[in-house]
Amino acid sequence: MNWNDSGFLLSKNKYNENSIITEIFTENHGKCSGIIFGASSKKIKNYLQIGNMLHVNYNYKNDDKIGYFKVEILKAFSPLYFDDKKKLMCLSSALNLINLLTVESQENSKIFKLICDFFLILKNKSWVKEYIFWELKLLKLVGYDLELNNIVHKEIINNETTYYVQSSKEKKIVPNFLVDLNNDELDNNNLLNGLKLVGDYLEKNILQPNNLNYPSPRLDFIKILKWSKNKKIDFLF
Repeated sequence: MNWNDSGFLLSKNKYNENSIITEIFTENHGKCSGIIFGASSKKIKNYLQIGNMLHVNYNYKNDDKIGYFKVEILKAFSPLYFDDKKKLMCLSSALNLINLLTVESQENSKIFKLICDFFLILKNKSWVKEYIFWELKLLKLVGYDLELNNIVHKEIINNETTYYVQSSKEKKIVPNFLVDLNNDELDNNNLLNGLKLVGDYLEKNILQPNNLNYPSPRLDFIKILKWSKNKKIDFLF
Protein backbone atom coordinates (compact mmCIF):
# COMPACT_ATOMS: atom_id res chain seq x y z
CA MET A 1 0.00 0.00 0.00
CA ASN A 2 1.20 3.51 -0.69
CA TRP A 3 0.02 7.10 -0.80
CA ASN A 4 1.31 10.55 -1.69
CA ASP A 5 0.96 13.65 0.46
CA SER A 6 2.73 16.79 1.63
CA GLY A 7 3.95 17.28 5.17
CA PHE A 8 6.33 18.89 7.64
CA LEU A 9 9.38 17.07 8.99
CA LEU A 10 8.94 16.79 12.77
CA SER A 11 11.87 14.62 13.81
CA LYS A 12 14.70 12.50 12.50
CA ASN A 13 16.84 9.84 14.14
CA LYS A 14 19.67 7.78 12.72
CA TYR A 15 18.59 4.29 11.66
CA ASN A 16 21.81 3.05 10.12
CA GLU A 17 24.80 4.55 8.34
CA ASN A 18 22.77 5.82 5.39
CA SER A 19 19.17 5.97 6.65
CA ILE A 20 17.04 7.77 9.21
CA ILE A 21 13.70 7.21 10.90
CA THR A 22 11.51 10.28 10.57
CA GLU A 23 8.15 11.53 11.72
CA ILE A 24 6.27 13.74 9.29
CA PHE A 25 2.97 15.50 9.88
CA THR A 26 1.05 15.25 6.63
CA GLU A 27 -1.96 17.13 5.37
CA ASN A 28 -4.24 14.13 4.77
CA HIS A 29 -2.77 11.32 6.89
CA GLY A 30 -1.68 13.04 10.08
CA LYS A 31 1.59 12.12 11.75
CA CYS A 32 3.39 9.18 10.20
CA SER A 33 6.67 7.44 10.97
CA GLY A 34 8.87 6.00 8.28
CA ILE A 35 12.40 5.24 7.14
CA ILE A 36 14.15 7.40 4.59
CA PHE A 37 16.80 5.30 2.87
CA GLY A 38 19.84 7.10 1.53
CA ALA A 39 19.22 10.10 3.77
CA SER A 40 22.96 10.79 3.96
CA SER A 41 23.22 11.34 0.20
CA LYS A 42 24.07 14.83 -1.03
CA LYS A 43 20.86 14.85 -3.06
CA ILE A 44 18.49 14.98 -0.07
CA LYS A 45 20.61 15.41 3.08
CA ASN A 46 20.59 19.22 3.04
CA TYR A 47 16.82 19.58 2.90
CA LEU A 48 16.06 17.02 5.60
CA GLN A 49 15.85 19.77 8.23
CA ILE A 50 13.19 19.93 10.94
CA GLY A 51 10.33 22.14 9.76
CA ASN A 52 10.90 21.80 6.03
CA MET A 53 7.85 20.97 3.93
CA LEU A 54 8.21 17.82 1.85
CA HIS A 55 6.33 15.91 -0.80
CA VAL A 56 6.21 12.33 0.46
CA ASN A 57 5.48 8.99 -1.09
CA TYR A 58 4.79 6.48 1.68
CA ASN A 59 4.99 2.72 1.19
CA TYR A 60 4.11 0.08 3.76
CA LYS A 61 3.09 -3.57 3.80
CA ASN A 62 0.83 -3.51 6.85
CA ASP A 63 -0.08 -1.28 9.78
CA ASP A 64 2.10 -3.25 12.22
CA LYS A 65 5.39 -2.49 10.50
CA ILE A 66 7.05 0.82 9.81
CA GLY A 67 7.00 1.89 6.19
CA TYR A 68 9.40 4.00 4.22
CA PHE A 69 9.31 7.45 2.65
CA LYS A 70 10.52 8.77 -0.65
CA VAL A 71 10.71 12.53 -0.31
CA GLU A 72 11.20 15.68 -2.34
CA ILE A 73 11.53 19.22 -1.03
CA LEU A 74 8.52 21.51 -1.44
CA LYS A 75 9.60 24.46 0.70
CA ALA A 76 12.70 24.92 2.81
CA PHE A 77 11.58 26.88 5.89
CA SER A 78 14.39 26.05 8.32
CA PRO A 79 17.28 27.71 6.45
CA LEU A 80 15.45 31.03 6.70
CA TYR A 81 16.25 31.05 10.42
CA PHE A 82 19.76 29.59 10.57
CA ASP A 83 21.06 33.05 11.51
CA ASP A 84 18.32 33.72 14.07
CA LYS A 85 18.80 31.41 17.05
CA LYS A 86 15.65 32.54 18.86
CA LYS A 87 13.38 31.79 15.91
CA LEU A 88 15.23 28.59 15.07
CA MET A 89 14.77 27.33 18.63
CA CYS A 90 11.15 28.42 18.56
CA LEU A 91 10.71 26.35 15.39
CA SER A 92 12.29 23.35 17.09
CA SER A 93 10.06 23.81 20.14
CA ALA A 94 6.87 24.13 18.07
CA LEU A 95 7.50 21.06 15.91
CA ASN A 96 8.58 19.05 18.96
CA LEU A 97 5.28 19.89 20.69
CA ILE A 98 3.36 18.79 17.58
CA ASN A 99 5.27 15.52 17.64
CA LEU A 100 4.75 15.05 21.37
CA LEU A 101 1.04 15.87 21.51
CA THR A 102 -0.30 14.13 18.39
CA VAL A 103 -0.96 10.46 17.75
CA GLU A 104 0.16 8.32 14.85
CA SER A 105 -1.89 8.07 11.66
CA GLN A 106 -4.73 10.34 12.77
CA GLU A 107 -5.63 12.91 10.14
CA ASN A 108 -6.08 16.42 11.51
CA SER A 109 -6.27 19.21 8.96
CA LYS A 110 -6.55 21.84 11.72
CA ILE A 111 -3.15 20.92 13.14
CA PHE A 112 -1.63 20.86 9.66
CA LYS A 113 -2.98 24.38 9.14
CA LEU A 114 -1.64 25.36 12.56
CA ILE A 115 1.86 24.39 11.41
CA CYS A 116 1.41 26.50 8.28
CA ASP A 117 0.27 29.40 10.46
CA PHE A 118 3.35 29.04 12.65
CA PHE A 119 5.63 30.08 9.79
CA LEU A 120 3.46 33.13 9.18
CA ILE A 121 3.80 34.06 12.84
CA LEU A 122 7.60 34.10 12.59
CA LYS A 123 7.32 36.88 10.00
CA ASN A 124 5.42 39.18 12.34
CA LYS A 125 6.85 41.81 14.66
CA SER A 126 5.19 40.48 17.81
CA TRP A 127 6.07 36.86 17.01
CA VAL A 128 6.82 35.73 20.58
CA LYS A 129 3.42 36.94 21.79
CA GLU A 130 1.68 35.27 18.87
CA TYR A 131 3.62 32.05 19.45
CA ILE A 132 2.25 31.84 23.00
CA PHE A 133 -1.29 32.02 21.61
CA TRP A 134 -0.23 29.42 19.02
CA GLU A 135 0.71 27.03 21.83
CA LEU A 136 -2.62 27.63 23.54
CA LYS A 137 -4.44 26.83 20.29
CA LEU A 138 -2.43 23.64 19.88
CA LEU A 139 -3.35 22.53 23.39
CA LYS A 140 -7.00 23.22 22.64
CA LEU A 141 -6.88 21.20 19.40
CA VAL A 142 -5.52 18.15 21.24
CA GLY A 143 -8.17 18.42 23.96
CA TYR A 144 -6.52 20.55 26.65
CA ASP A 145 -8.16 23.97 26.57
CA LEU A 146 -6.75 26.23 29.27
CA GLU A 147 -9.92 28.40 29.13
CA LEU A 148 -8.24 31.35 30.81
CA ASN A 149 -11.25 33.65 30.41
CA ASN A 150 -13.34 31.28 32.50
CA ILE A 151 -10.91 30.84 35.39
CA VAL A 152 -9.17 34.18 35.87
CA HIS A 153 -10.06 36.70 38.53
CA LYS A 154 -9.58 40.42 38.16
CA GLU A 155 -8.53 43.05 40.66
CA ILE A 156 -7.78 46.74 40.25
CA ILE A 157 -5.27 48.36 42.56
CA ASN A 158 -4.15 51.99 42.05
CA ASN A 159 -5.89 51.99 38.67
CA GLU A 160 -3.80 49.01 37.50
CA THR A 161 -5.54 45.83 36.44
CA THR A 162 -4.17 42.47 37.51
CA TYR A 163 -5.47 39.06 36.43
CA TYR A 164 -4.80 35.92 38.44
CA VAL A 165 -5.91 32.35 38.99
CA GLN A 166 -6.47 31.13 42.51
CA SER A 167 -6.04 27.60 43.81
CA SER A 168 -5.98 26.20 47.31
CA LYS A 169 -2.18 26.34 47.25
CA GLU A 170 -1.28 29.50 45.39
CA LYS A 171 -2.31 32.66 43.60
CA LYS A 172 -0.77 32.79 40.14
CA ILE A 173 -0.55 36.03 38.19
CA VAL A 174 -1.69 35.87 34.57
CA PRO A 175 -0.05 38.32 32.13
CA ASN A 176 -2.66 40.85 31.05
CA PHE A 177 -2.15 40.27 27.32
CA LEU A 178 -3.40 36.68 27.65
CA VAL A 179 -6.78 37.88 28.89
CA ASP A 180 -7.16 41.39 27.53
CA LEU A 181 -6.51 41.03 23.82
CA ASN A 182 -6.38 44.80 23.43
CA ASN A 183 -3.54 45.10 25.90
CA ASP A 184 -0.32 46.06 24.14
CA GLU A 185 1.78 46.72 27.24
CA LEU A 186 4.35 44.03 26.61
CA ASP A 187 7.87 43.56 27.86
CA ASN A 188 10.28 40.65 28.10
CA ASN A 189 9.05 39.72 31.58
CA ASN A 190 5.42 39.52 30.48
CA LEU A 191 6.29 37.26 27.57
CA LEU A 192 8.44 34.96 29.71
CA ASN A 193 5.65 34.79 32.29
CA GLY A 194 3.21 33.89 29.54
CA LEU A 195 5.44 31.05 28.36
CA LYS A 196 5.84 29.88 31.95
CA LEU A 197 2.08 29.86 32.52
CA VAL A 198 1.50 27.70 29.44
CA GLY A 199 4.46 25.48 30.37
CA ASP A 200 3.16 24.93 33.90
CA TYR A 201 -0.23 23.92 32.52
CA LEU A 202 1.41 21.60 29.99
CA GLU A 203 3.49 19.92 32.66
CA LYS A 204 0.72 19.54 35.23
CA ASN A 205 -2.11 18.42 32.95
CA ILE A 206 -0.39 16.51 30.16
CA LEU A 207 3.21 15.58 30.86
CA GLN A 208 3.11 14.41 34.48
CA PRO A 209 -0.13 12.34 34.13
CA ASN A 210 1.40 10.55 31.13
CA ASN A 211 4.91 10.17 32.64
CA LEU A 212 6.45 12.37 29.95
CA ASN A 213 9.53 14.50 30.38
CA TYR A 214 9.37 18.23 29.82
CA PRO A 215 10.38 18.84 26.17
CA SER A 216 13.99 20.01 26.02
CA PRO A 217 13.51 22.12 22.83
CA ARG A 218 11.00 24.29 24.71
CA LEU A 219 13.44 24.66 27.61
CA ASP A 220 16.16 25.69 25.15
CA PHE A 221 13.86 28.26 23.57
CA ILE A 222 13.00 29.82 26.93
CA LYS A 223 16.65 29.72 27.95
CA ILE A 224 17.76 31.82 24.98
CA LEU A 225 14.96 34.31 25.65
CA LYS A 226 16.12 34.61 29.26
CA TRP A 227 19.69 35.09 28.04
CA SER A 228 18.46 37.89 25.77
CA LYS A 229 16.64 39.45 28.69
CA ASN A 230 19.76 39.33 30.87
CA LYS A 231 21.77 40.92 28.08
CA LYS A 232 19.03 43.57 27.86
CA ILE A 233 18.18 42.55 24.32
CA ASP A 234 14.52 43.18 23.54
CA PHE A 235 12.90 40.15 21.93
CA LEU A 236 9.46 41.69 21.58
CA PHE A 237 10.03 42.13 17.86
